[in-house]
Formats: sequence, structure tokens, C-alpha cells
Amino acid sequence: MAAPYSCAQNYPAKPLRIIAAQSAGGGTDLFARLLGQKMSENWKQPVVIENRPGAGGTIGNDITAKSAPDGYTLLLATAGQIVINQNLYPEAGRDPLKELAPIALFATSPLMLVVHPSVPAHSVRELIALAKSAPNRLNHGSGGGGSPAHLAAELFKALTGTQMTHVPFKGVAPSVIAVIAGQIDLTFATIAAVLPQVKAQRLRAVAVSTPRRSQLVPDVPTIAEAGVPGYEVTTWFGLFAPAALPKDVVAKLNVEVNRILALPDVRGRLYNEGAESIRMSVDEFSAFVQADAARWAKVIKTAGIKGE
Repeated sequence: MAAPYSCAQNYPAKPLRIIAAQSAGGGTDLFARLLGQKMSENWKQPVVIENRPGAGGTIGNDITAKSAPDGYTLLLATAGQIVINQNLYPEAGRDPLKELAPIALFATSPLMLVVHPSVPAHSVRELIALAKSAPNRLNHGSGGGGSPAHLAAELFKALTGTQMTHVPFKGVAPSVIAVIAGQIDLTFATIAAVLPQVKAQRLRAVAVSTPRRSQLVPDVPTIAEAGVPGYEVTTWFGLFAPAALPKDVVAKLNVEVNRILALPDVRGRLYNEGAESIRMSVDEFSAFVQADAARWAKVIKTAGIKGE
């Protein structure tokens, strides 16, 4: 009976690896390396970051889920690969919520709703009125069907009763460029991706997608406070492990992540990347993931969104 209680005391006793289901240089990779560096400094064990991109994060999920549940293989995952993809690709028969154990939230980032300066809407209410005055006249871009920008727009349309035409692009950058060029009217994108263009007045910021305002753009209202109660879209990054990982190891990892998130240099690095940190317990993070999964399942079903 004493064996399970000694597990966390001896952990970690060898090198760890963190799977990042994204190519080197992406947001997931950046945050995984930041987390791994701080873990290694504290625990005096090497932490190797293994980039395994592909299939919308499913490859990284599978590698982690099939690894030994000993705490030496972890996954830094995005919301998409945990709570969205199984609804877009139900035929795959995979459920990350059952195959992986949530450990801790690492970072969150709002999306910013931006429009071309020629669009006669300076607020959420004006945008809703404009969309309702001419259904499907406004075009909204995204990085592809089922991408965060696409789903954010679908939720906006569902909650406001508006109709706009979706124009998918092969990536976030092309969709933002299309708005700047006036080829489409609006899009949702991370603050880091559009803030320089907003400051240069090539784009107009209308609102942010999170429940509270972003510290990066405190003067920009949230969509909820600007007239759409209940609207919430948060892109997030969290740490996961194989589902059978002992609870004491899960708890130790959660404490370590939250310790790292309290470090001033880490908070500063997240801020520079347009992200924020919210420290959560294991139970709080698990409830957060479950609630996000339920929200997106409803949005995807209602909008009839299919994976591409």
C-alpha cells in the first residue's frame, strides 16, 4: 500500500520528454520549450521536446496516450487537439478526453475580432446590425474549416442570429492578409498576429473573444460585454499525460507547472507572445476542459461544420 505514495517522492528520476504536436517555432513548441527549461532547472533532469506535428495534433495525442503512464512522457496540447478535433472527425473514433489525463493549464490567448477599415462598424453592436441588414454580404476569413477563427465566427453567428459567408484560407496569415487587402471583411485571429496591423491602422479592432479583457489591449472590449452575453472563445495550451498516470504524479506535475507560471520571466515571456497564464488545480483544469469540449461539440453540431 505504501508503494503508490512513494511514486511522486521519487519522481522524476530520469529524463522527461514533452510531445509538441506542432513544428518547431510554433506556439506549442515555444511554450513546451519554456516549460521544459524551467522543469529541468528545478528538477535537475533533462527535458527533451519532441516535435510530432500532423493530423491536427492527433499524432501527438496517440504517442502520449500509448506511452507508459509513468510521468516521463507528457504532452503540451492545444484546445483544438483535445476538445475540437473529435467533433470534426468523429469517424476517427478517438477521444482525447478518455485517453489523456489533464494536468495543468499553461497559457491562454484571446482571439481578436478585426475588420477592414472600410467596414462601417466600429463596435460589436454595429457589426451585428450591419450583418443583419444584408445577410451573407459580409465575408469572414479563417485558416480553414474547423480552425479556431472559423469556430469563433460560427459561435458569433449562432449567438447573434447573423449570417455571414465563410471564406477558408490555407493558414491564419493568408486570411489576415486578405482582410488587410480588403478582399474579405473580417476575421478572428490571435492578438499577436494582428496587433501590429491594428496599430498601423490597416485593421480595426472591434473586440476580443475571452470573458475578460486582455491586458495587451485593455481598451478593446470583450464580445460578451459589447452585446453578446455568453460569448467566450479562448485558445489555450495545457499539459496532459497518459490517462492511467498515478494521481500523486499528476498532482506533483500540477504544482510544478503552477510554480513555473508564477515566475516573473515566464509571465513576461507569455505576455510578449500575446498570452496569459491562469493557475488552476487539477480538478479546475479538468472541469475547464470538459466545459470547453461541451461548448464546441454544440457549436460544431449546430453549424454543421465538417473537418477538411
